[in-house]
Amino acid sequence: MQEIPIYLFTGFMDSGKTTLIKETLLENGFADQGKSLIICCEDGEVEYDEAELKKINASLVMVENEEDFTADFLNAINMKYLPDQVFIEYNGTWGMDTLTETELPRGWMVVQSLATVDATTFDMYLVNMRTMIMEQLFQADVVIFNRCDDSTDKGKYRRNVKALNRKAQLVYERADGSLDEREEELPFDISGDELEITDADYAIWYMDCLDNPKKYEGKKVSFLALVYNPDKLKKGIFVPGRFAMTCCVEDITFIGFKCKYPDEDKIPHKSWIHITAQIKVEFAREYKGKGPVLYPISITPAEKPEDELVYFS
Repeated sequence: MQEIPIYLFTGFMDSGKTTLIKETLLENGFADQGKSLIICCEDGEVEYDEAELKKINASLVMVENEEDFTADFLNAINMKYLPDQVFIEYNGTWGMDTLTETELPRGWMVVQSLATVDATTFDMYLVNMRTMIMEQLFQADVVIFNRCDDSTDKGKYRRNVKALNRKAQLVYERADGSLDEREEELPFDISGDELEITDADYAIWYMDCLDNPKKYEGKKVSFLALVYNPDKLKKGIFVPGRFAMTCCVEDITFIGFKCKYPDEDKIPHKSWIHITAQIKVEFAREYKGKGPVLYPISITPAEKPEDELVYFS
């Protein structure tokens, strides 16, 4: 049976979804793949030109209400248009569960999910509608921050997305459509061979080290850590880390790195330590590939901090 690829576009209204779909069809050669069906679930500032779509054998179907996005509806338009590929422009205010829990027509398969974000309003949404906007980005393969400028805090945006969606590829575009290739600024200096990571910087360092382990190869790092060392853990291994919060109590998670230490049985589970370790990049099953592994140089007992949490923002 023929598989019908679905390209899913999520993000809030006026974040650039329609423009991206039009560019994909008109400029990136997707129109050559056969009959295209666009399912548009919201009206934004940018509109589709149906005469233009007709030239490339593309049809447009509008969905005004969330309750109309059903399996019966999708099956009906599948039979009517018999598409070779489908582009879904999802409404940023609709629940993602409506999409994920709706049974797709036979043969339809989501092959790529892209999320668009207006960099000029992302901070505002993080403050006022964090859960809703992050839900739009949670399962995206690619997150495109558009309308970036020199004041865009790329590091902050990356940390917020990666905290919930590790697999996402992030792209930053400036207002003129060119890529923003500025390096992300870190709140600590990595030019030297030794790093002293504060509680305020721990989550930022953790994310950057996990994403760019080679940058930290051979460096010595010191930080305050909570020990994860239950009896079930493999001998000679423990995990120093911290509990981190992204946006609410429900998303608190423990983040730490694999640490190889022959005397790990002397480090009590759930104890607080100050650790200095050398970072080596090695293959680790926990990382499903190569990642940072810590080799302790010194470990000393420490007092529990006043605030046990660290934060990604």
